[in-house]
Amino acid sequence: MDRSAVLLEAAKGGDEDAFSRLVEPVLGELHAHCYRMLGSDHDAEDCVQETLLRAWKSLHRFDGVALRAWLYKIATNRCLTLIERRGRRELPTDLSTPHAEATWLEPYPEQRLAWTAQLGPEARVVALESVELAFIASLQHLSALQRAVLLLREVLEFAASEVAELLDTSVAAVNSALQRARKVLTAVGPDVTQQATLDRLGEAEQREITRRYMAAWEAGDVDAIVALLTDDAKYSMPPLPLWFAGHDGIREFLLAGPLRSRWRFVPTTANGQLAFGTYMWEDGRYIAKGLDLLVLRGPAIAEVVSFLDADFSDFGLATELTE
Repeated sequence: MDRSAVLLEAAKGGDEDAFSRLVEPVLGELHAHCYRMLGSDHDAEDCVQETLLRAWKSLHRFDGVALRAWLYKIATNRCLTLIERRGRRELPTDLSTPHAEATWLEPYPEQRLAWTAQLGPEARVVALESVELAFIASLQHLSALQRAVLLLREVLEFAASEVAELLDTSVAAVNSALQRARKVLTAVGPDVTQQATLDRLGEAEQREITRRYMAAWEAGDVDAIVALLTDDAKYSMPPLPLWFAGHDGIREFLLAGPLRSRWRFVPTTANGQLAFGTYMWEDGRYIAKGLDLLVLRGPAIAEVVSFLDADFSDFGLATELTE
């Protein structure tokens, strides 16, 4: 009897520790799947916990075959319920008319992606690309079913027959939903190549972008900041619904607001992408203000999303810095 079978038998006998060890290898990728579906780290965590609770309660009905698929079935269906109840999440740049009532996308902490280190090079690139912010934002344009089918088929590579079983539907319905999802993403989805871009740039070029961006902000040099941007760059700050575009628009915004203060930037990563914890000088110390996630196009910055409500501790960042 192999280890999984031993753990399953013990778990069915009421051993909670055996159950935890049984499901542990799947938890990282399952959490990432829930994040892709929901666009929220916190909702994904709640969904995973609910999945584990339901799996534990129904373990006596599990036949011992395909544990991973069984957990994905529970998690995906829970995500579908949440999406229908809460609607889609947004970035300010996706709104035709800005409104503060929108439910915003959340950044994804690097610690959540530790499980990808166990993957081969190609599989790891796919896993990282599938949590990039642009891809997560594009998924929000899909219906709940389309989102589930696309992720299960093209990211997780389940067969159409497996997806049909996971979603309690037909293969024809799965194939139809996948076609519609691809069509929508072709129309609205950006070219999701951030991780590949970082790989092509190399570590030295990544460090140079990091150095220049930090130095420009900490010097309050608007010209240096703008020089790092593409001509059509975008700058947003959820939960604020407004956003700014192009060199002139971003320059005007920075001079009228942020660059009137002193800043310190601490590099980190979010969604597998370059990010910074930003700190503004207040009352004799630097106070955490936002998590800036950068979307690169080659060596230039195509978008900055500053998550003003980000929990800095999730990204290994302090809440304040001294001089």
